[in-house]
Amino acid sequence: MPGYLYIHIPFCVRKCLYCDFLSIPFDEALAERYLSALCRELAMRKDSAATLRTIYIGGGTPSILAEDAFTRLFSCLRDAFAVSSTAEITVEANPGMISGSAVRHMASLGVNRISMGVQSLNDDELRTLGRIHSAQEAVVSAGLIRESGIENVSLDLMYGIPGQTMATWTTTLLQAVSLGPKHISAYELTPEPGTRLSELIGSGRLVMPDEESLVGMFDAGRERLSSCGYEHYEISNHALPGYRCKHNLNYWERGEYLGLGAGAHSFMNETRSQNVGDVVGYVECLERSELPLEKATPLTAEEAMRETIFLGLRKTEGVALRRLAAFGLDIPGRCANLLDEGYLMIEGDSLRFTKRGMIISNELLVRIFSRLGL
Repeated sequence: MPGYLYIHIPFCVRKCLYCDFLSIPFDEALAERYLSALCRELAMRKDSAATLRTIYIGGGTPSILAEDAFTRLFSCLRDAFAVSSTAEITVEANPGMISGSAVRHMASLGVNRISMGVQSLNDDELRTLGRIHSAQEAVVSAGLIRESGIENVSLDLMYGIPGQTMATWTTTLLQAVSLGPKHISAYELTPEPGTRLSELIGSGRLVMPDEESLVGMFDAGRERLSSCGYEHYEISNHALPGYRCKHNLNYWERGEYLGLGAGAHSFMNETRSQNVGDVVGYVECLERSELPLEKATPLTAEEAMRETIFLGLRKTEGVALRRLAAFGLDIPGRCANLLDEGYLMIEGDSLRFTKRGMIISNELLVRIFSRLGL
């Protein structure tokens, strides 16, 4: 059974232009019903997990919940599952949506890591993204968290924002480092189909940076953060020594996990499952005392192979050759040209992307899967 738990809180003040996650505007009455449903799901799934090594509460904006709601959620959680005394317990938060009192309350419940969605420290770029906070609010919120007793803070940043330049990206990076986070995630902005951002780009009202600029920003991010002591341990993630995100590492290592809440995913016994994605439908299902399972898909051997490759290669340490050999995969032999061209390298038992390869990893994965017939 998995020792990793994800809980989804779908409520936000409003949806950002780029967001394709399951999120809806906060409604107090619905939030109360949702919390009751979540507690019921926790009780119904109490035999589905081992002692928890990580808990990740994401969204949405979990920090939108009141302190008494967090108390209730953690009471239900601990009634259902044993939690390791050394568990990594993360709550996502947005700048301007968190107070010193709220952080101290979370800490009293066992929360020891906050992941804050800063995205940019440039007000023009924040407006382009449809964020509701300012750069100054992000700075103040980071200080509040640090002063309130939770020192393991992760900041999410984005590059590739329409109108962003190398200069503004570098400034955001340096200002973010000055806030003292233990972990920084630097994601390339991707216009997902169906989002407002995608519509604005399609109509020509916003223009994405070109490929050369994106490559330059990726490279600059890695070099700047490395020079400040952060280890680049996954394509988009950087951490000070000892502060890699244990919860997300379990995903990339293809470990089992349990997901609770509307739209949440689980992976157990080589089967990926998903909860009902509609918030009201999720609540109504549990109010009937029914598990809110929407679908469960056992993975084929081919799907397991693909996952092992693309998840493993996301890590800078790569994927173990022995794991690939267990599937009968000979990537070094079938993709020798990628090694010769300097996109892949072998170090000990690990196959990994080089610096050049990581920059165009998605393109290279297509070529690898094609060579392997997957």
